[in-house]
This record gives sequence, structure tokens and C-alpha cells, in this order.
Amino acid sequence: MNSISPNIFVNDIQSTIDFYEILGFQVVARVPEQGDSVWVMMVSGSVSFMFQTFESLGNDLQMISRQKGGALLLYIQISDIRNYFDQIKDKVKIVKDLELTFYGATEFSIEDNNGFLLTFAEDEPAQ
Repeated sequence: MNSISPNIFVNDIQSTIDFYEILGFQVVARVPEQGDSVWVMMVSGSVSFMFQTFESLGNDLQMISRQKGGALLLYIQISDIRNYFDQIKDKVKIVKDLELTFYGATEFSIEDNNGFLLTFAEDEPAQ
């Protein structure tokens, strides 16, 4: 195995693109390429997410919940976490403030526009 790119199902692709652009992600692929997309891939550094509309599923994959959000936490390792936190804290819903965890990572958590939890973390050197 070489990588993993979650395919996250959402109701509104454009609002998802707008939200993830605030976090520093860019659209690198979309279907269709023109008009209203039903699927996009967004990338920031080596982190990539795919977003797809529930509508595009039709009746396929019935086991996928059609509810907002879900029991999913996306854990994203980053560098310079304190600066990143300062850049986005007033633009997103902070769920858990910046803190040093018992296992030595500095983390904070936000809720995205679709109800999913994103935790950003950095293993900072001991001070």
C-alpha cells in the first residue's frame, strides 16, 4: 500500500470546496471538469481528500449513511501548528482548543462544514 485518500460524502460540493480552501487545500481534480461538480479531489501538501455528493451515488452503496457528519475523525499531522491555528481560528468552528496532550502532541480540533471532526497535530520538541 502506498497511500490513503478518504472519499467523504457531502451534500454540497461548492461549500465544501470553500471551507477546505480556508484550511489551505486546493482542488486538483473534479468531475465533471466543467459545471457543477459531483466529485473533487483537494490537496494540501501530502494530504488529500476526495469529496463526492450523496446525490451522485444514486442507489449504489446503500451502507453509506446519508446523514450529515459521522463517526469519523480525520487526524492531520502538520508543521508550525501554532501559526496555522492563528491563521484559521476565527474562520472555523473550534471544537477543542490548542493544547499539549499527555502523549506529547500539540493538537486542536475543528468541525468542518459537513459535521466531520478534523484534528490537527504536531509533535513539537520538548520545551
